[in-house]
Amino acid sequence: MGTMGDLWGPIGPYRGQWGSIGPYRDIGVTVFPLYPEGGPISASRSQKGSVLYPFGYGVGDATTPHEDDGMSPEIPLTETFSFYGRPYRSLYVNNNGVVSFGTGVPEFTPHPFPLDGHRPFVAPYWADVDTRLGGDVFYRETRDPNVLNRVRRDIDPITDPIEPDPKPTWAFIATWDRVPFYGAASNKVNTFQAVLATNGVTSFIILNYGDIEWTTGIANQGDPHTGLGGIPAQAGFNSGDDVHYYNIPGSRTAAILRINQTSNVGIRGRWVFRVDEFTATEGPPGSPPDPITGPQNPIEDPITSL
Repeated sequence: MGTMGDLWGPIGPYRGQWGSIGPYRDIGVTVFPLYPEGGPISASRSQKGSVLYPFGYGVGDATTPHEDDGMSPEIPLTETFSFYGRPYRSLYVNNNGVVSFGTGVPEFTPHPFPLDGHRPFVAPYWADVDTRLGGDVFYRETRDPNVLNRVRRDIDPITDPIEPDPKPTWAFIATWDRVPFYGAASNKVNTFQAVLATNGVTSFIILNYGDIEWTTGIANQGDPHTGLGGIPAQAGFNSGDDVHYYNIPGSRTAAILRINQTSNVGIRGRWVFRVDEFTATEGPPGSPPDPITGPQNPIEDPITSL
């Protein structure tokens, strides 16, 4: 599905620059910011009434480079995070909606899990993001007691009451804030977040979704005005053992646009998983996500709930 100038990596085609991951692909797209830079941010950012944890420069976040298919450098962790039974002490935050272990993921086409090539990663929303057009990808480690107390509450619905309270002592928060898609000719943007938490033994991942307005960049046959069509975004986990994985329902279908209306814990826009020994395997995605029915838990404000 690539075009002239594509390179194929372990997962699929990617774009880059000489001296990094290959020659940059020019398919006739002129880059214009979707909105002007707002300058340094002095306070934490959030979406009012959303499930997002606080993020931004005001809470000490770093950012990835504003690049097409960019990523952070390798980030050493001050705590061991266990993912599918393997311990990790570093990770990468990738602009295209992925937190990966062992290596970065510049690939912009979301492929169905499981993937070949031993590539362990978390995909809150794997799609073709281009932060040259606007938006930010924030990240930080934290041991803030207020954040950890909130994590403890948020993972409670999936913890086994007969097991000891896991009491996370560390968290890593990555936030994609108002990010546009590659080739966008509109102001449609997405905001979503991955929270990794552990006590050094038991590990959890919380995926939070704010405004989701697009699913596909134009290099994946998406419409430049709507950001829809083509090969939509993928959400879930790839273990890296080429066997175990999990697809959030609706992945790689048009229904992924409504991921912020779905949940596995009864709170719209939130998915929570234990991942240190996570072995759930699901068939190819295809069915749309089921709407949440029945009474809903109130959605916490990400600032006032701390």
